[in-house]
Formats: sequence, C-alpha cells, structure tokens
Amino acid sequence: MQMEKNLNSAARVRLSSLFDDGVYTEINSLSVEKDSLASVVTAYGYVNGSLVYAYSQDKSVNGGAVGTVHAQKISKLYSLAAKTGRPVLGIHDSNGAFIDGTVDSLNAYGEMIGTAASVSGVVPQISLIAGTCAGSAAMLACSADFVVMTKDAELFAAPNGAGTAADAAKAGTAAVVCDDEAAAVETVKELLRLIPENNLTSVPVYEYSENSFASGSSLSDIVNNIADADSVTELYSGFGKASYTALATAAGSTIGIAATNKTSDRLTADDSAKIARFVRTCDAFGIPVVTVVDTEGFDGEEEAAGSVRNMTMLAGAYAEATTAKITVVTGKAYGPAFVALASRGANADLTFAWNSAVISPLNPLTAVEFLWHEKLAGAANVAQKRQELAAEYIAENATAEKAAYRNGVDEIISAAETRTKITDALEILSGKRVSRLPKKHNNLPL
Repeated sequence: MQMEKNLNSAARVRLSSLFDDGVYTEINSLSVEKDSLASVVTAYGYVNGSLVYAYSQDKSVNGGAVGTVHAQKISKLYSLAAKTGRPVLGIHDSNGAFIDGTVDSLNAYGEMIGTAASVSGVVPQISLIAGTCAGSAAMLACSADFVVMTKDAELFAAPNGAGTAADAAKAGTAAVVCDDEAAAVETVKELLRLIPENNLTSVPVYEYSENSFASGSSLSDIVNNIADADSVTELYSGFGKASYTALATAAGSTIGIAATNKTSDRLTADDSAKIARFVRTCDAFGIPVVTVVDTEGFDGEEEAAGSVRNMTMLAGAYAEATTAKITVVTGKAYGPAFVALASRGANADLTFAWNSAVISPLNPLTAVEFLWHEKLAGAANVAQKRQELAAEYIAENATAEKAAYRNGVDEIISAAETRTKITDALEILSGKRVSRLPKKHNNLPL
C-alpha cells in the first residue's frame, strides 16, 4: 500500500508555484482509494493575497486515475467554494479513470461535473491543463470559465489525434496556451487577479499607470489607449480571427474588451461564439464590457439558416447581459453587426462613435445598388461610379453625425477622447442595477 505523501510530486510542486510563498493547506490528505492515497491533492491557500481553492491531480499515484474518492475530494472543494464564495482552480494531469468494468468511474465524473456546474457563474473556475486531460475529464475541465494549457498538454474526448494545445486554441476551447508550466501558472494568477472573487463582489480595483497615447487607428493602438499599462490579458487569440477579447484594467478597475479586428472585415461563426461566450462570462461576474466596433458585418449574412443562428446567439448574449456595456464605433458598423454590438436592442448603456465612423443599415456599395440604381445606369465605368456614389451615400446618410441626429449613438468623440469617455462612463455605471423578468434562463440558440 502506498500511504506516504510524495511531497515532491508534480502535483504538489504545481500547487506550491501557485500559492503565495508556496504555502497551502491540504484537505482530506489521507483519503485512500484502492490501497493508495487518492490521486488528487486538494487544498486552499492565498493567491495574490486572496483565498483560492485548488486541486491538482497526482500522476505519481496510480497515474492520477480518477475514482470515487478522487471525485469526492474534488466535490468537497467545490462545496467549500460555494459556501465561502471563492474561486476554484483545477490542475489536470491524469491518464484517466480506474477501469474495473463497473459504473463507478462514470458516477465519479458525473459527480464532479455536477458540482462544478452548480457553482458555474457563482464563483470563478479556471482549469490548467498541465499534462493529459482526456475523456470525461475533458468535459469537467472545459466547464470552467477559462482553460489555460501548456503547449505540450493534451485535451481530448477520444484519442483521435486532435488533442494538442494548438487544436484546443483553434477550436476555442483553450483561452490561453503558454510555453511552459511557469508561464501557465502566472497566467492563472493574472486571471485570478482580474476576476471578482464571486458573482456578488465588485470588480477588483488596483493602482495603475496610463499608457502613452497611440495616435494610430489599429486595434492594438485602440486597446492601448483604453487599457492601463501592462494590464491586458488577451483570450482566445487562436479562435475567431476577426475578433478580439481580453481582460484588462481601465483606471485601475477590471474590464472586458471585445472588439472586431479591422484586418478582417466580416465576423464568422467562430467570432460570434467567441464574443458571445466572453460577454456571458463577464456578465456572470459583473465585469463591464467595452466593445470596439469596426466591421462590415457577418460573414455569409446574406445566406440563410446557419449564419442567422450565430448572429442571434451573439445579439442575445449582449441583450441579456446586465453588466455595464459601453460601445465605441471606431470605423464601419453595418447592418446586423451594429444591431448586435452597439444598438439599444443590444442594451448598450452608452454608445460612442468616432467622427470618422460609418453607420449604415447596408454596406454603402450595396445601398447604392439598392437605392440609387438609376444613377449607375449608363455610367462609362460602373465600378468607379459605384465608389463615387457610395461616398455620396455615406456623406448624406451614414456618418456618425447622421446617426447621432437619430439617436443611433449617444455622442461623437475623437480618438484622443476615447479613454476619458470610457473611464467616465465606467464610473457613472458602477452602480448599475437591472432586474429581469423571472425565468430559469433564456432559450437562445447556442
């Protein structure tokens, strides 16, 4: 029987690297499963000075095999987290469950997934995949708010050759992929620093310094001008390349930044899923969302069926979210994209637009074809004439000023004013309270 703790196991080394000064307290450390200590270390301690619960699978004991006692230890941790309103980190590295022909392993995974689901949206949950996370364990790991992986880790439901960290990033499963465990732990610490301790506490506030103003109009310049110096943690960078999501601070307070990436003109299904998931996560913990819009719309929005489902999912995520929502239109905002991301239907609290923004129900080139087709008739160079008419259409109908006249935006601002306007808006919205009609949850397409 293996009854002595391996104090130098990777599981305990990982916990030491997570907790402040390497100090933590184990729970149920003497629990036995199949003639050995259970193959998971459960503990609590302080990260960045705040209480955090964590479990770390111990591959040095039966390959980290999951069984009934293993599950009970983890479930106990979730129970404590629910009672005290503190985050949970799961460090995954296991070869799988005990296979003995019984249903015990299925019950074990079901118990863990059930307890994790019961506190989803109540306390923050982060999964760190440091080795192998396979089968039902993958469902447990991916039920967390954020999944962080090392580049050599594996995450899969079935060993079909598509379980690398790169695959997980491309699929939108991994929020961040790090070069090694040290970087992964630091990423986890930063996420824990930025996220409130539970769904009832206010967002954290820290001392900060401002970035120097970036005079360009690229997305990186815009984010630089909104966020505090050295405060941005980008999430899901490998998924939905026409969009951008990140946690950061602005004037010392945590915010979520959701943006369209102007290097790609149209939002895909992946982008809709990425932004919708991010907005729902921010909303669960009361993190204000700043949305930067510069897009021609949704990819394939002229097509039927599938595209509409993704657009509806994104619009619904914004419309249902009750956290503070501030939108800045920095470039193009056409048709359904404006409706989903910036309109009153999306329940934006404040919508600003740069002087140069173009806000239109249709792409101006399409609008010309539809509304001014007779002006194109007989043109010697149709393409050139269409461009000229599009510029005329924008000037007459689709400028930021025209949108402001019709209450489409709340105020027109300059690029240089963006940070000040956002931080002022965050301050006045800090006490926002919204009550919704009683219901279990929405039933929007996912």
